[in-house]
Amino acid sequence: MASDRIFGLVTLFIALAYMASATKIQTSFLADPVGPKAFPLLIGGVAVICALVMILRPDPDPDWPAAKTFLSLLIAVVVLVIYAYSLKPFGFIIPTVLAAGILSYQISPRPASAALAGVGLSVGLFILFKFALGLGLVAFPKGWF
Repeated sequence: MASDRIFGLVTLFIALAYMASATKIQTSFLADPVGPKAFPLLIGGVAVICALVMILRPDPDPDWPAAKTFLSLLIAVVVLVIYAYSLKPFGFIIPTVLAAGILSYQISPRPASAALAGVGLSVGLFILFKFALGLGLVAFPKGWF
């Protein structure tokens, strides 16, 4: 029970700090009626509610996952951090293929399926983000073309 309450308190403090930083987002006079603060505040509010539930109603006998699960989570976090830093120098497609392939392999360790999922997600998301949503993504490094 103590572990749930400690995690709930940590989550509560992070959520409140996240909401406080969301209030610092500056809006222009041409902003939409909702504004850019609404989504971060909504996410922070949901995190606060979840944290309060963990603090007030902890699991009496929590089952901790095996060490292999923690290793998988660590690998996923490292892959996503590397992905975030590699988007600008390498474009969207190559880092997304690698990150989606590695994360897909963690879900289902079949190399061929993971590679196909990485390529499919990368190309599909690029088309969606670039053409349907109009984001200014760069497909490949600028020096290639």
